[in-house]
Amino acid sequence: MAIKVHGGLLSTATTRVLACLNEKELDYEFVRVDMLAGEHKKEPFITLNPFGQVPAFEDDDLKLFESRAINRYITHKYADKGTQLVFDDPKKMAIVAVGLEVEAHKYDPPASKLTWELGLKPILGMVTDDEIVKEQEAQLGKVLDVYESGLTRSKYLCGDTFTLADLHHLPTLDYLMGTRAKAVFEARPLVKAWADGIMARPAWQKVVAMRNKH
Repeated sequence: MAIKVHGGLLSTATTRVLACLNEKELDYEFVRVDMLAGEHKKEPFITLNPFGQVPAFEDDDLKLFESRAINRYITHKYADKGTQLVFDDPKKMAIVAVGLEVEAHKYDPPASKLTWELGLKPILGMVTDDEIVKEQEAQLGKVLDVYESGLTRSKYLCGDTFTLADLHHLPTLDYLMGTRAKAVFEARPLVKAWADGIMARPAWQKVVAMRNKH
């Protein structure tokens, strides 16, 4: 099998890549990296990702890390497969590029901190810091206010079709909608409808089923 994804199913970065592969209807091999045992910081994994973080990605002789970069590669290399997540048209792609930057630099910082505090700490038997949660919920709310406004004009963040910009939100959304932070989304009805819609996509549900199985 040409494509391999090395990572952990609790990792939002890993599941971001798996979601993209599923949307593109590509076959791949998932190689589990036991992060609790520190495998991500040891050989041979460290040769794939020198920063010792998951995921790492292989497509024949190509080796990549950083989930968003991996997904950009997948969507361009396999543009003719599955869901069209990016565009050849430069104007349409420019809009998607803005959405990708907003997700990475505006949405993800508070969403990832909340995912850690509310989603992962309880799984790992750690104590949630309520002050951090309150602060980050407020920051996330500011971002979602912008999303709510934009969603009055289109079904998805970058237009009326599902794109890579929407997909990149899925891993943190999945965690947060199962925590008290869901109230931040539910307070904005268009955001809530958008979140529910993309989380229900078969490609993402396949990731959820895979994670639940393990």
